[in-house]
Amino acid sequence: MEVQETRVQTDRVLTIPNILSMARLVGVPIFLWLILWPKFGGPNCDLWALLVLALSGVSDYLDGKLARRWNQISSLGRLLDPAADRLYVLSTLVGLTWREILPLWLTAALLAREAMLLVMVWILRRHGYPPPQVNFLGKAATFNLMYAFPLLLLSDRTGWVHEVAAVFGWAFAGWGTTLYWWAGILYVVQVRRLVKADATAD
Repeated sequence: MEVQETRVQTDRVLTIPNILSMARLVGVPIFLWLILWPKFGGPNCDLWALLVLALSGVSDYLDGKLARRWNQISSLGRLLDPAADRLYVLSTLVGLTWREILPLWLTAALLAREAMLLVMVWILRRHGYPPPQVNFLGKAATFNLMYAFPLLLLSDRTGWVHEVAAVFGWAFAGWGTTLYWWAGILYVVQVRRLVKADATAD
């Protein structure tokens, strides 16, 4: 995460990038329900869940690219994009853990990192700094996890395709979790430096 603020280029709410981000948010409860439906006696809808997740990934790429290309970076967009990323990660963790595809220790590790980040955001706001911006390392971590989760979901069946999905899924999960914590630790270091600089200035 980076602490410096990206320049806001528009105050409009209904821009194409923002609409894409809103659509991603609408897809979160749909995605979670599709994953959990078998636990409530419904049919297995994993392929539909994977489709929703794939569309979310496409919109995640497009909203940032279009916002920069069309000069439509907005304050709302800066909040919606990371919010959608975290909600998809959270909903997938809940769904896959409930389905017993993800072990509790991995879920706990990722949730602990999110809790740490929330504390850092609170500290930043107390010192008058803007919300953090997602940097390359944080995005790389999210992309690894967003590859890992559908592969692990796909692995919840029998057959060689699903075995291959499990191998790659766990590889992406390991890389993503490591990068997720690496980005979080770097962010803590940045926040600590800012707070220390403020204390010195006072």
